[in-house]
Amino acid sequence: MNQAVSGVASPCINVCRMDAASGLCEGCLRTIEEIAAWGTMGDDDKRAVWQRLEQRRAVWPRPSAEVTR
Repeated sequence: MNQAVSGVASPCINVCRMDAASGLCEGCLRTIEEIAAWGTMGDDDKRAVWQRLEQRRAVWPRPSAEVTR
């Protein structure tokens, strides 16, 4: 079977745990939907996921993880 190789690397870092509160993988910060679809996404869609990951990293850890008074 001949399969095209994507030019966009996966963000997976092999820390595969879903955070119940956020719905994001604790390792790569993708949603379960993004993880499941990754293998069939085109490069443009993968780049869009990477952009969302940059935005998520900017606010990670979640503000709700702060100590409450």
